[in-house]
Amino acid sequence: STVYNFSSSHHSQIYQNRQSTKRIQSKTHHALTSSSFPPRLPIRFRSPHEKKKVAQNKSSEMSTQSTLENTLKEILRVVKPLREDWTTRSQIIDELRGAVESVESLRGATVEPFGSFVSDLFTRWGDLDVSIEFSNGSFVSPYGKKQKQRLLENVMRAMRQKGGWRRYQLIPNARVPILKVESNLQNVSCDISIDNLKCQMKSRLLFWISEMDTRFRDMVLLVKEWAKAHNINNPKFGTFNSYSLTLLVVFHFQTCAPAIFPPLKDIYPGNLIDDLKGLRADTERRIEETCAANIRRFQSYNLRAENRSSLSELFISFLGKFSDISLKASELGICTYTGQWQAIKSNMRWLPQTYALFIEDPFEQPENSARAVSKRELTRISETFEMSHHMLISPNHSSLLATLVRPQMLSLMVRTPDWRRQPTHPQRFRLRVHIHQHQATTMAPDNQLVLRCTGWCARPHKCNLNIRR
Repeated sequence: STVYNFSSSHHSQIYQNRQSTKRIQSKTHHALTSSSFPPRLPIRFRSPHEKKKVAQNKSSEMSTQSTLENTLKEILRVVKPLREDWTTRSQIIDELRGAVESVESLRGATVEPFGSFVSDLFTRWGDLDVSIEFSNGSFVSPYGKKQKQRLLENVMRAMRQKGGWRRYQLIPNARVPILKVESNLQNVSCDISIDNLKCQMKSRLLFWISEMDTRFRDMVLLVKEWAKAHNINNPKFGTFNSYSLTLLVVFHFQTCAPAIFPPLKDIYPGNLIDDLKGLRADTERRIEETCAANIRRFQSYNLRAENRSSLSELFISFLGKFSDISLKASELGICTYTGQWQAIKSNMRWLPQTYALFIEDPFEQPENSARAVSKRELTRISETFEMSHHMLISPNHSSLLATLVRPQMLSLMVRTPDWRRQPTHPQRFRLRVHIHQHQATTMAPDNQLVLRCTGWCARPHKCNLNIRR
């Protein structure tokens, strides 16, 4: 037999070779697994099993998007105002006009709507904002705050005499004195103010902006309903007002890729509130002509990339964009005038920083439309964005509608199926999106609504909605 006699130097050489090989293998493994190396081969080079898995993932993602898209359309079908809703609000305005004309001290005043009704961004259950005008064709109101309070008291007495109203509440110490009432017609809530000319013009500008892309109006209605479902659309309790939610949607349309809206300075290059002076008719005509020309210029720009995102894609990216809003808010403000996040410390008009969140009013700079948002509620708002975003991108659709709408909306959607879209099997749509009937049973100590499933459910044994929203 052959005898192999290895010297110690030979053993040392073998050991060194092995260590060198290990180092090379380790470096190769690190290169293959590092983030700088492409984690996967192109589709054409992958195995049939990997190709099948990729196709299944894409199919699942498309199914999720399709389900959400159909659900959002169903929600819009329910929340969008019908012809009778427009008629009812017109009747309310006429009734208020009759009450105003019956008072000697109010003779010559006009009754003009504003807000979401004028901008066409209201839901079937939206409030109605009305201004009683005494300005006689000028943008300068002849009345101060104390006089406006007395005029609202006169309006309230006239409305009581006429009848057709209830739940009167005069709020004299608000930034703008307001009379809150509720009409007997469809129980529509009304906010009445005096000479609120600036809000009328803001409403008209938002209407012109909404005409630029039909998805904007749909997004605003969906966001409002979603915000109400999560109790983050009530400035009385430290959350958003509807105007700031609308500006968030504007900002999203400005910052998505490719952008749908331009910076608002490209639509109206100036601070609107500073230009509301002189004869009203002349000023309104000049503002309208300026906005119309700039909107036409933006829409006719041939080199502008077109955004073809669906409603579901826009809604998901909207939730994702503001999921960390509580972290950004300490340093950045939202500016729709420039269409950018802006450092608060670099904008002297926003200092001193006294608000939890800054969403600048583009038509009344540097006013903060989100001044009512509190620090405590901002944390919950951010968590709501994050939780909703997670729910919508999840393949599990069991709580889809409960994430998007209020409990009373769920029962309404069950009772009024869209027979045109589901002509033969309306129940199948219910099972697929797992609609629940819920009951708002109690208010938790921290003012969060507790929802409980009342039992009618496609999968009651798996219902996960006995949770705090």
